Amino acid sequence: MALTNLTAGEKQIETFRQLRCSAAWAGGIHEHFKYLSAFNIFLSITAALGNTLILVALRKVSCLHPSSKLLFRCLATTDLCVGLITEPLSVIYSMSVAQEKWKLCRYTLSSLVITGYTLCSVSLLTMTAISVDRLLALLLGLRYRQIVTERRTYVIVVIFWIMSAVASIFYLLNPLIPTWYGRLVIPLCLVTSIASYAKIFLNLRHHQTQVQSHFQQEQPGQINPLNIERYRKAVSSALWVQCTLVACYSPFSIVRALVRYRKTTSWSVLIFELATTLVYLNSSLNPILYCWKISEVKQAVKETIREAESPPFVSSLLISHFRVKLGACGPGTGWSNTAH
Repeated sequence: MALTNLTAGEKQIETFRQLRCSAAWAGGIHEHFKYLSAFNIFLSITAALGNTLILVALRKVSCLHPSSKLLFRCLATTDLCVGLITEPLSVIYSMSVAQEKWKLCRYTLSSLVITGYTLCSVSLLTMTAISVDRLLALLLGLRYRQIVTERRTYVIVVIFWIMSAVASIFYLLNPLIPTWYGRLVIPLCLVTSIASYAKIFLNLRHHQTQVQSHFQQEQPGQINPLNIERYRKAVSSALWVQCTLVACYSPFSIVRALVRYRKTTSWSVLIFELATTLVYLNSSLNPILYCWKISEVKQAVKETIREAESPPFVSSLLISHFRVKLGACGPGTGWSNTAH
């Protein structure tokens, strides 16, 4: 019944999906798909190694609030799954097209769409949660640790995974369901993130004005400029990751929108696959951003690499794990969750 009520654009998308595993358009671009497979193999390796290293390093960063650390671990986990699952499936899909194995292509494409939708949805929702987390850290102040707990964050993360997986699995029943899910979730996430960061920057500007006023009146300030500076660095790091995600996802959204209104050709399918590969690139870029923008993660990664180069790596990893459990945060961290 749903298929009989499709609009012209939706019918075009459905036709496009069917043609992705069809000999009707595959002629002349086999070599391009082989090159695309080679590049995706490279991205798969870098995403898997980079995010594994980040997950190990995050265990050593004890100065992050547990809820914030959980969100970044969730984001690194989705990127790791992209490297271990989605990109290998993309390679199989590309090679099946290049070798014209259409039955394998159709099965692989269904698996690729389900896993891709799930992981991309979780990544987008997690980045939105990080922006809200940063806003709450500023607005709640000292109450942040009591209200934003690790247990509540776990519940939110589990809801993200279940909601994304269910919407993606519906692709097997009606491929348009994930499409409508994306049309609802993507704008909601973008609006929430933009509103959160806008509110953050307005409040930071207000705090800066208050600090200057206290200094001019030579009165003891109630706002700690050092904590504000640490918080500003934390927001900047999260914003860099958010902007990179948007930059990698935007071409895919644009190309997908054009598919609705243009005639499908072999080159349009190839451009669509290139835009999809750019989405996968985000999972390889995130570990670099973590090391570049977050000094504590960078230091933990260096320590992890040094330990990996030494023979008793497993023993030292266990020792560092127990030290993290028993240790406490030292002063000077750039990831303090207290804005005041």
